[in-house]
Amino acid sequence: MINLETPKKFGPLVAQARQVADEVFRPISRKYDREEHARPKELDMLAAVIDGMNDGSDLGGAGAAGVRRGSNGNGASADANRNGSNLSTALSIMELCRGDVGLLLSVPRQGLGNSAIASVADDEQLERFAGRWAAMAITEPEAGSDSAAIRTTAVLDGDEYVLNGEKIYVTAGERAELVVVWATLDRSLGRAAIKSFVVERSNPGLKLDRLEHKLGIRASDTAAFRLEDCRVPKEDLLGPPGIEVTNGFAGAMQTFDNTRPLVAAMAVGLARACLEETKALLGQAGVTVDWGAPVATQTAAAAEYVAMDADYEAAYLLTLQAAWMADNGKPNSLQASMAKAKAGRTCVDVALRCVKLAGTLGYGEDLLLEKWARDAKILDIFEGTQQIQLLIIARQLLGLSSAQLR
Repeated sequence: MINLETPKKFGPLVAQARQVADEVFRPISRKYDREEHARPKELDMLAAVIDGMNDGSDLGGAGAAGVRRGSNGNGASADANRNGSNLSTALSIMELCRGDVGLLLSVPRQGLGNSAIASVADDEQLERFAGRWAAMAITEPEAGSDSAAIRTTAVLDGDEYVLNGEKIYVTAGERAELVVVWATLDRSLGRAAIKSFVVERSNPGLKLDRLEHKLGIRASDTAAFRLEDCRVPKEDLLGPPGIEVTNGFAGAMQTFDNTRPLVAAMAVGLARACLEETKALLGQAGVTVDWGAPVATQTAAAAEYVAMDADYEAAYLLTLQAAWMADNGKPNSLQASMAKAKAGRTCVDVALRCVKLAGTLGYGEDLLLEKWARDAKILDIFEGTQQIQLLIIARQLLGLSSAQLR
């Protein structure tokens, strides 16, 4: 059974992540928000430190990447309660995103593509792609939240697949060394034919179209690509090469089961940052929150803060549950979507309400609340929008397929 206390063995990891958020991310947060598309070179050294932490520890999960279903890290038996790399990664992400979400996504080798590789790659691929920065390319102009509607094609030609299509909103697409591209082997077969391929960023068939200008997470580059006869060795296909009509999309969806709790953790961390800043401001204004008194007897500002904190706690617990289930090899598609939906919505709501409570201080650039409010929205969108998460949850609870409930 899950224990809601932070495991003692993760204590140093969480403390280090919090230190990075306070002493590395926050001091340069506004700088790289203003200098959109400038690479935060200060993070290169941090990436080396994170790599060292992961290599020198059996816990894993010092950064945003490297989670794998059932990964243990504590030597427990198969039927034991595991607190492994999924949980440690989620906890460290929460702390790092108290500092800056965009900067976390800009740390080398901490891309969501790395999590995709960790989710479905075989042992040989894991070894071959180890230590490399991978972005993930799913979204297309006509295929956003519905990943099964992907139109990018992959055709086997001898020992290579030939990819053609267009990908947009690729986080860290320009800076990464690898791009995990989702494509279909046969559009007529729908979901079953969707596969993911690891493409070298230097591949001449992978052409960078543009970098997007964004509302938030401006420190992180967001790229648009065209794939024009992009030839990829067949051994760089992730997962089995065949098409399983009955359950062919399961491997691809397992990527989301692992990465959605990570995005939820990002949202939880950002919400925590907003709440901490707002609580300090309320204290300076003479407003105190009495956790032992009924909300109706407290000031309007204190009552609103209590309501926000309750939502935060719910998102936090759902995120821990989804990550813990992945560590213990339990199916967590429902819990991953519940965590992503609750955390994404809560993050946006908390950020905007904190700006409101802070008044002019929240709206100006003297504090980071204004920036956090802009950053929050993407956490309710990528890795599946709020609406898609609710649809997935409904299908799971009602036992209906995607064809039965659209």
